Amino acid sequence: MSMNVGSGSAKGADPEPMMEMNMTPLIDVLLVLIIMMIITIPKQNHSVNLNMPVGTPPPSTVKPVVVTIDVDFDGTILWDGEVIPDRAGLEAKMNSVAAMPDQPEVHLRPNKLVEYKVVAGVMATAQRLGVTKIGMVGNEQFQ
Repeated sequence: MSMNVGSGSAKGADPEPMMEMNMTPLIDVLLVLIIMMIITIPKQNHSVNLNMPVGTPPPSTVKPVVVTIDVDFDGTILWDGEVIPDRAGLEAKMNSVAAMPDQPEVHLRPNKLVEYKVVAGVMATAQRLGVTKIGMVGNEQFQ
């Protein structure tokens, strides 16, 4: 005599198929892929290198010379109120500033409506020619 144990209905019948998918191998593969992606992607560095002073500098007794560069809404560049007609004129003035042993402060004041490429071009020219004391002025108009 034999005894049938379990939920089978008939002797010799096939067991019911499993209705759920086994997720463990899929999760394992996904975890391995994520780890490989984290290791192989290079570190993204979206920073701007700045030469920051170490410590507090002594207070200066001499008032610094300031050069103001205004960029008008239509891309016109003004050097201390004087219109610069072309890029060569701007480079000549930047060269004279960069050649000074004690460079004057260059204040760049862009108009709110000017295209970014014009302002970026002025900043790139200053960096390329060696102007080290440059700053943006009038940023409150962008808030």
